[in-house]
Amino acid sequence: MPFDQLHRRDFITLLGGAAAYPLAARAQHSAKLRAIGFLGSTTPSAESQRTAALVQRLRELGWIEGRTIAIEYRWGEGRPERFAEIAAEFVRLKVDVMIAGGTPTALAAKRATTVVPIVFAMTGDPVGTGLVAHLARPGGNLTGLSTQTTDTVSKRIGLLREVVPNLRRLAILANINSPVVVLEMREAQAAANTLGLEVVTLEVGRAQDIERTFETLGRADALYVCADPLVSANRTRINALALAARLPTMHDLREHAVPGGLMSYGPNIPDLFRRAGDYVDKILRGAKPADLPVEQPTKFDLVLNLTTAKALGLTIPESFLLRADEVIE
Repeated sequence: MPFDQLHRRDFITLLGGAAAYPLAARAQHSAKLRAIGFLGSTTPSAESQRTAALVQRLRELGWIEGRTIAIEYRWGEGRPERFAEIAAEFVRLKVDVMIAGGTPTALAAKRATTVVPIVFAMTGDPVGTGLVAHLARPGGNLTGLSTQTTDTVSKRIGLLREVVPNLRRLAILANINSPVVVLEMREAQAAANTLGLEVVTLEVGRAQDIERTFETLGRADALYVCADPLVSANRTRINALALAARLPTMHDLREHAVPGGLMSYGPNIPDLFRRAGDYVDKILRGAKPADLPVEQPTKFDLVLNLTTAKALGLTIPESFLLRADEVIE
């Protein structure tokens, strides 16, 4: 059954059970339950499709919430200090596996333990950020899935040029406190320079910085947005500011295009979380993270928000519309 067809009662049981029935109590109730700690970067509503895909895959593999596993959900709400607190809590609870939603949460989990197995469901550059030694041989206690963020930067900028033919000056919005975002920003700067584009960076480190950077932007023809928990938590605000400034936006994630972004190109995130379930299954059955190669995406989605395109006065080529995996109207 597709995750979006889960019965409401089952969905509430799967995702809400942790709050009503603490992990420690469940563990005492049944020694057969294996404990999983899920460290979410943002909020339950923002990541509902991701967790539903993960839970469905675990069910298919025989791991059922309340019967064979106990999943403890914690949400960072885009605040890095929370990631460290949650990771430390999971270590104290002695979970069998920790699932990290992205690079910042995975880095926090890595700093918290060298013993508890950690599966990252999506991270932009696991080698470049120091999460693993090699993709084929991760080493240590972490493994998971890479989103190939830096590898697809040129593709995103190329797609942006197709719908903004007069693109000359590209603004890049980036959280400079995120290691993987810094890598993506540098890759975007290099790709833009190769195409002869002038680049201006909007560097933020806190939510309070976002509006100020737009006020000091000056002239730009489009905005490339580097995704991270801070940006995700403020995506609607960023899109509103960009629209007010008449800036077409390019995003990594579909979740950023839906609430007013112009478009996104990147891996299908629910599919990555589904595949993270396979890693959890293998680890719970005795495999070591060090022996499980980091895998890469197999599904990439191009999402276009046609409502935003019309608001910006952009004419989208028919060939581009036909290539889009999803058109939001």
